[in-house]
Amino acid sequence: MTNTGTYYEKLIVKHSGTKSKPIIFKPYNNEKVVLSGKKIKNVEGDTSLVDIKNKNYLTISGITIQDLTTKLTDETVMGIYVAGSSSHIKLENNHVQWIETRAEDGNAHGIAIYGTGPMKDITISKNTVEELKLGSSESLVLNGNINGFKVENNLIRRNDNIGIDLIGYEGTSANKKADYVRNGIVKNNKVYEISSYGNPAYGKDYSAGGIYVDGGKNITIERNTIYKNDIGIEATSEHAKKYADRINIKNNIIYNNHYTGISIGGYDEKRGGTINSKISQNIIYRNDTKGLDGGQLLLQHDIKNNVIEKNILTAGPSRLFIANYFTTNQKNKLIKNVFHKEKGKSGIWVWKDEEYTSFPKFKKVSKSDVKSSYLDPKYVNANKYNFRLKKDSPARKIVD
Repeated sequence: MTNTGTYYEKLIVKHSGTKSKPIIFKPYNNEKVVLSGKKIKNVEGDTSLVDIKNKNYLTISGITIQDLTTKLTDETVMGIYVAGSSSHIKLENNHVQWIETRAEDGNAHGIAIYGTGPMKDITISKNTVEELKLGSSESLVLNGNINGFKVENNLIRRNDNIGIDLIGYEGTSANKKADYVRNGIVKNNKVYEISSYGNPAYGKDYSAGGIYVDGGKNITIERNTIYKNDIGIEATSEHAKKYADRINIKNNIIYNNHYTGISIGGYDEKRGGTINSKISQNIIYRNDTKGLDGGQLLLQHDIKNNVIEKNILTAGPSRLFIANYFTTNQKNKLIKNVFHKEKGKSGIWVWKDEEYTSFPKFKKVSKSDVKSSYLDPKYVNANKYNFRLKKDSPARKIVD
């Protein structure tokens, strides 16, 4: 228990708990406790306000963590940092804000979980992570040898790089064969206003994902609300011949993102791709708001054995539904998808770098099933982002 007040110091955890007696850091009687980095001097290396290394059975709950900045290129500042072989860790109901790198090639994280050794049973829930300047790093990241995690009911907003990132193959773990995040769930999070535009590391690129799987495996991403980011959800690997594998993206609401709604596959032929994954029952609504040719669904390099089914897609200003500018996609199935037909507006589909304005022609070349349809799904009130289907919606019998 910690009494109310602002503490200008780090919390460095020295001891582990046990299964029957976990250690819990939380405010006394729900008072407000702030850890502030305002008086912490900049030094090269890793600097975090909460530091947990090689500890187990720990909970950090209800703390505000803020005001840590650096001007040093070689200092990475973090709100909460968990590393080593730490397991059975809970981070819940914390507020992380104003963590910033001011170096042009700098790095910062709101919450960073680095599996340098084997980790399991990591829970990150009901936190707010906002107003961060991240450089080349991410708002909330799990990286390395992490087997079993939950990222649920968090609010991630107004940061200048990726919202939630699940990473493999960066050399984080000493065990190269286990150097990837796996067997977890990302559920019921709200992620918005995540954009790399104006971040010195990216200039004028709109490249930050709300939720990004970069080389993770066996991960479910469901019931998240994701809007006004550069990319809604992305799953791939940035490393050649490596893959995002068995990623299940389902029942998410994804709208008004700058570049695209959902993206799979590598952004060029020097990257890896996406395999054995499923994109299903998502609402993908009016993304590509900046007219960047990402459409609603962006299918990139080296995607195979994926299933895309029972999604409802509404085109944005570009009128582009599916954008597939690569020819390396193979054995992917498109089943029972609904493309929103709007009065007086035509649709565009790009498949294997060929553009189609005829839905029947697109169905044929993409080998979409017979039940894939071009019709009005009849949302209750899409203008107010109420995407429930009316009782007489013709989409019900297709996507339910």
